[in-house]
Amino acid sequence: MRAPLAATLPYAATIFLSSFLLFLVQPIIAKQILPWFGGSAGVWTTCLVFFQSVLLAGYAYADWTTRLGARRQAMLHVALLVLSLLSLPILASSGWKPQGDEQPIARILLLLLATIGLPYFLLSTTTPLLQAWYWRRFRSVVPYRLFALSNLASLLALLGFPVLFEPAFDLRTLGWGWSFMFAGFAVLCGVVALMSANGVAPTAQEVHSVSKPTTARQLLWLALAAMGSVMLLAVTNHITQNIASVPFLWVVPLAIYLVTFILAFDHPRWYVRPLFLALLLVFVPVMAWYAPSLELHAALPIFIVGLFVSCMFCHGELAALKPDPAHLTRFYLMISLGGALGAVLVAIVAPLVLSGYFEIGIALVLLALLLAARLRRAALLGGMAVAVATVVLVARAAHDYTEGVRVMERDFYGVVRTADHATPIPYRSMYHGAIMHGGQLLGDSFRNTPADYFSPGSGYGRVFQSLREINPKKPLRVGVIGLGAGVIASWMKPGDALVFYEISPRVVDIAKREFTYLNDSSGKIELVLGDGRLSLEREPPRGYDVMGIDAFSGDSIPMHLVTREAMALYLKHLKPDGVIVFQATNRFIDLLPVVKRLAAEVGFEAVNVADVPEGSEGAEYWYSPTDQIIVTRNAKLLAWPRIADAADEIDDRKNLPTFTDSHHNLLRILK
Repeated sequence: MRAPLAATLPYAATIFLSSFLLFLVQPIIAKQILPWFGGSAGVWTTCLVFFQSVLLAGYAYADWTTRLGARRQAMLHVALLVLSLLSLPILASSGWKPQGDEQPIARILLLLLATIGLPYFLLSTTTPLLQAWYWRRFRSVVPYRLFALSNLASLLALLGFPVLFEPAFDLRTLGWGWSFMFAGFAVLCGVVALMSANGVAPTAQEVHSVSKPTTARQLLWLALAAMGSVMLLAVTNHITQNIASVPFLWVVPLAIYLVTFILAFDHPRWYVRPLFLALLLVFVPVMAWYAPSLELHAALPIFIVGLFVSCMFCHGELAALKPDPAHLTRFYLMISLGGALGAVLVAIVAPLVLSGYFEIGIALVLLALLLAARLRRAALLGGMAVAVATVVLVARAAHDYTEGVRVMERDFYGVVRTADHATPIPYRSMYHGAIMHGGQLLGDSFRNTPADYFSPGSGYGRVFQSLREINPKKPLRVGVIGLGAGVIASWMKPGDALVFYEISPRVVDIAKREFTYLNDSSGKIELVLGDGRLSLEREPPRGYDVMGIDAFSGDSIPMHLVTREAMALYLKHLKPDGVIVFQATNRFIDLLPVVKRLAAEVGFEAVNVADVPEGSEGAEYWYSPTDQIIVTRNAKLLAWPRIADAADEIDDRKNLPTFTDSHHNLLRILK
C-alpha cells in the first residue's frame, strides 16, 4: 500500500531537513573548537564519538517511545522541541577554552553536550521516529526509502560545507544561520508529530504475525554497523594525521560512508553482492600493504576507494538483512549502537590502549574475518586466504613500525617515538607520527650540537648566527611553538631566554628523557604546556627577538597557526625588528604563498631558506632537507650575507586569499 504523495511530503521534508542540519552542524562546531585543542586530528574523531553516541541515544529514544502510544509520544516530542530552542544559537562559549592541563577528550565531549546536546539529540531521533510514525499511520512500504533520503540530505550538507558554506560565510554567521534553520525544523517536526498523534497502533495479530529478529541477527546488524564505523574513523585518522586536520579531509571519508548508506538502502540493485565481495577480497590486502606507506599520493586513492568498497559491503549486507518495518526502530537502534561502538573503539580506546597507530591494521584484520564469515562454500576458502594474508601484511607493517624504536608513547595529540641510527656518528631521532621531528648526535663531544632541521645552514641557524654577528653582545629572547626534541635550545648562549610552547605532555617528557638539549643549553629555558596560540593569547607581550612556528604531528599542519588572527598574536609578542621563522617543510602542502600573504598584509618581508645539506657521509640522518620561511621587517637582517646568499624569493599567488580562522582552503595549496 502506498500513501498519497501529499501525505508523504511533510514526513519526507522533515526527515530531509533534520538530516541536513544533523550533518551540517558537525563541521561547523568542530571547526569552531579545533584551534582550542591544537588543531589536532583527534578533535574530529572525538567529535565523531559524540555524534555517534548522541545518534545512538536518539535511536534508543525512538525505539523506547514507540511503546508510549501515539498521543503521549507526540506530546513528549513537542515538549522537547520547544525546550531545545533555549539552546540556540549553537556558538561554543570561549569559557570552554582549555588552560593547558585538562584532559582534552572529556572537555570536548562536555563542550559539545553543553553547546549542541539537545538540538543534536532531537535531530538524531527524527529519521527512525518519523519512519515509525509513517508506518503506523499509512502501513506503507516507503519507510526504508526515507532512510536513503535522510542520508542524501546528510551528504548534501557535508559536501556543501567546504564547497558552498565555508567559503561564503564565517563561523559565527554559519552558527546563527544553522540556529534559524533548526527553529524552522522544530516547528515543522512539531506539526508532523501532532499529525501523527492519532496513528493506529498495530493490532496484536499484526505484531505476532511478524517474527521478532533473533539475538544472533541483531548481533550481526551490530557487527556490520560497527565495522563500517571503525573503517571510517581508522581511514580518516590515517589521512588527517599525515596531511592536515581540516574539514575537507574530514568530509571526504564521511561522505563516502553516507553514499554507501544511500545506495544500499535506496534499492537492492545498487549492492551487487558478488561484485563487492570480489572487490573487497582484493582491497583488504592491498590496503594492508599500503598502510605503512608514506607516499600518500599513491596510498590516498587506495584508501578512499577501499573505504567505499568496505562500507558498501557492510551497509549492503545490512540492507539485505533489514527486518519488517514493524521492527525498524530496533534495527536502527542496533545500527547506531554499532556506529557508536566503532567510534569509541577508534577515538577513545585505541589512544588509551595502543602505543602507536595500529588501528588501521587491526581494522583490516577484523574486516577480513567478517568478510570470510559472510562467504559461503568455495568462496569461504578464498576469504580465509585473504584473512591470513591480511594478518601477515599487518604484522609486517607493525614490525617495521616498531623496529629499532627505543620509546613509543601516545596521547591525544599523536604518537611519539625515538630511535637510534648506527651511522658514522650515532644519531637519535624523534618521530611525531610518521615524520622525524628533530634529533641529536650521540656522544659527549656532540651533546649540544644543532642537527636535523636546525643545522647551521637552516633558516633557524642562519637567523641566530646573523643576529649574533650584527649585535654580538645582545642576548636573545626566543619563543617557539612546538618543542620536538628541543634542538633549538642548542643555539642559546648565556643570557638568552627561550620559551617553548608545547601542547603534548608526552613530547615534553620524552624530550627531557631521551635528549639533552634542554639540560645542556646555556640559555634560560621555560616550558609552557598547552596550545601555543592560546598561551600567547593569555600572556602579556613577551618582546621576542625570534619566534618559531614549528608545531606539526606527522605532516599534519595545525592550520590555526597560519591565519591572520594567529599572525596578529605573533606581532603582539614580537619586537619591532624581530623575526618569525615558519617551518614549511611538508610533502603535501605548500605553505610558502600562505605565509607570504600573511607577511605582506602586515608590512613584513618573507623569504624562504631551503637547506639541502651535502658532503658528510651519513649526514642524511642528522641534517635534513628543509624549507623555513623568514618573516621580518628588519631590512639589515635580510641583507646580511648569511641570509641574503641563501634566501629565495617566494612567488606571490594573487588569487590566494589570506587565511583566517573562518576561511582557509586547503585545496588551493596542495602540492
